[in-house]
Amino acid sequence: MKKYDGLYIFAGSAKDDVLEGLIAKALAEVTRLEGNVISQEVLGKRTFAHPMKKRENGVYVQVRFELDPLKVKELVNRYRLVEEVFRVQILAVDERKEAILAKQREQAARRAAKAAMEAEAAAE
Repeated sequence: MKKYDGLYIFAGSAKDDVLEGLIAKALAEVTRLEGNVISQEVLGKRTFAHPMKKRENGVYVQVRFELDPLKVKELVNRYRLVEEVFRVQILAVDERKEAILAKQREQAARRAAKAAMEAEAAAE
């Protein structure tokens, strides 16, 4: 299993209650192919730079999931059949880069905590 980031664009006319169903339907395709959904984040409604297929905007959703690399092409082909998914982009996650970024975030958190403690000590 390899980790992937998927950026899904749903039709902009989708309401909040309908959107949850659309996201669930799209993520069901990942689990149907024996993958695991790790996280999802609704990025919100965004206006396109220029209209595509007579649409002005769309709701963007970012999803991280694990899937067998041999099944990614099948997943993309399945999304072409799902009308609710306007566009989808799937990128492989670079594990080395993720480890470096996690280490940098940890170091930044330590520096911030240390600075807060020094500021508190100076205030006393």
